[in-house]
This record gives sequence, structure tokens and C-alpha cells, in this order.
Amino acid sequence: MKFITYLLFISLTFLMKGGDILSSAKPNSFSVAGSPIKPADDKKYKVSKLKGALTINADWNKAQWKNIETIKIENYMGTIPPFKPTVEAKMMYDNDNVYVIFRVKDRYVRSLVQEYNGNVSGDSCVEFFFAPDSNFPLNYFNLEINAGGTPLIFYIKHPYPSTPYVKLEVSEIEEIEIAHSLPSKVDPEITEPVTWTIEYRIPLSMLAKFSNVSRPAPGVVWKANFYKTGSRTSNPNYITWNIVDNPRPNFHLPQFFGTLIFQ
Repeated sequence: MKFITYLLFISLTFLMKGGDILSSAKPNSFSVAGSPIKPADDKKYKVSKLKGALTINADWNKAQWKNIETIKIENYMGTIPPFKPTVEAKMMYDNDNVYVIFRVKDRYVRSLVQEYNGNVSGDSCVEFFFAPDSNFPLNYFNLEINAGGTPLIFYIKHPYPSTPYVKLEVSEIEEIEIAHSLPSKVDPEITEPVTWTIEYRIPLSMLAKFSNVSRPAPGVVWKANFYKTGSRTSNPNYITWNIVDNPRPNFHLPQFFGTLIFQ
């Protein structure tokens, strides 16, 4: 009888400890409309408000970007390439637009696609995926621009590609003002070290044609990720800002977006 009592005591103690462990453990994820979202330890970026005007000319060193926090894009998906590009971005906003600039210290740069909504991600390419509706963080735009300044942009409702998505028309894409430091076509591939930049202005009015837009203002939050790729270069690479936990390179996983906090 004493032995049975002892076993019950040990079992109850174990269960109580287990209950304490479970109640104090951090959840791995929570869900929005049944889809997993990463927990609150994802990367966060404070988006500063632009003071004055900004000329879109792909100049990383101009005064307006000088004191803006830098986004480091340095998490690799898939096979790590022999050469690792250094990829950085910055972002600002005003009442009517959001602004993004990328700087890539690179080698093996190739840029062939010159058709809007063509396969620009096969070229040396920088990408900004963002969900402008705070209430629907899995519905997003993917803006992909190769080193020659040719864009692709879709509006996508998760999951992709099984859910229908919208390809923006050329007239709509042309509302995005884009500047690039390299020629519009880079061929043959540049194998020596080279630094290239992409800068652009996205009008909120253009986004509002496809999605509700939580207009940037202090405290407003968007979900987003920044990427660099070059799948058809001689140095294939897939690099992310916020970690994307997937065995194969795939940028279309909005559950792994980080957080933009407008200031």
C-alpha cells in the first residue's frame, strides 16, 4: 500500500510539473484564418517618415537615406553559394507613398529579362513582399526587380499558387517609379566585384486598387520580407531578411514575413 501511495505521489508530481512546463512554454505559432504565423520574435524594422521630397535616382548615399536604419538581408535558403553577396535595404514613407532602396555588393551579375512580369527572379534580382492590410497579413504584393530595373508585381492571396492571383497591368506597374544603377540589360554576366542599386517609389493609391491599405502612420504595422535571388546566374542564391523555415527555396510563404512598424 505504501508503495502504491508512493507511485501516486510521484505521478502527481510529474503531471504538475508537466502542466507548469506546458503553461509557461512559448507557442511555436499562432494562426490567422487557419494559417500559421511566426511568433513575436521575428525581425522588426522601424520605417521612418520622409521629410521633404525624394528624387528616385538609385543613389544609396544621398542625404535622405543617410540616417535611415539598414535592413540586412543575409539568411540563405537552399544551398549556400560559393560567393555570398552583401545585400542591404532601407525603407521610408510619406502620406502617399512608400520608398525602398537596395544595395548589393555582388559578383556573377546577370540581367536579361526586359519584359514586365517576366521571369526577373532568374536574373540578379531584389524583391520586396509586403502585406499592406494589417487585418489580412497573408495577402500580399510581391515586387521583384532585376538588376536592370525590370519589374514583376502580383497581388496574391495565400496560399500561392493554388489561389488565383492578380498580375498587375503594365499601366499599373508604370505608376511605380524605379531607378537602377546598372544598364537595363547585363550580358555577358559580370563576374568581377560590382555594386548595384535599385530604388523605387510605390504609390499607395496604386496598391488600393487591389487591396485595402492600412495607411502608413505612427504605430501602423505591415508584414513583409526582403529578398535577393539570382536562380539562373552562375552563382545561384536565395537570401532573405526574415528567416523562412522551409527545406527548399520559396519566398511565397507569408507566414514567415517579418514586421514593419511605421514611425
